[in-house]
Amino acid sequence: MMPTDLDRYDLKILAALQENAAISNQELADRIGLSPSPCSRRVKQLEEAGYILRQVALLDPHKLGLTLTAFVMVGMDRHTPDRFAHFEDTIRQCPEVLNCALVTGMDADYQLRVVVQDMDHYQQFLLGTLTRIEGVSSVRSSFVLNQVVSSTELPLNHLVNR
Repeated sequence: MMPTDLDRYDLKILAALQENAAISNQELADRIGLSPSPCSRRVKQLEEAGYILRQVALLDPHKLGLTLTAFVMVGMDRHTPDRFAHFEDTIRQCPEVLNCALVTGMDADYQLRVVVQDMDHYQQFLLGTLTRIEGVSSVRSSFVLNQVVSSTELPLNHLVNR
């Protein structure tokens, strides 16, 4: 299944599940205008084709005491596959790191999104973990003051009316 194979029902299913994956199949079918059996088959096909990777619950970080979010730019001392692989393997083990992306066009090699309880915990992460990873040569942190937009929903409008 290619993006060009997605019809309006598939797109409605994807949009609805991005909004609320806990919706029942009956509710989903009613919402998109299909009967439950074909709707369920389409969801299964979208999963098998890899459009739906997994379904998760989104938690409120503040209710869990995670009040500090930092965007962290990390520079590496050498740009070698081994150095990058070691960094990536190590950073995957850090539960504070919600996103890690290899980036270009900046004075850094990686951009991280880190969520912790407070500044003391960030300092522990920074000094006790991040700067101890072999190859890390620079770290620049920016702290979120106010989350203006926060979404996990991917835009699908480019697939409509092709």
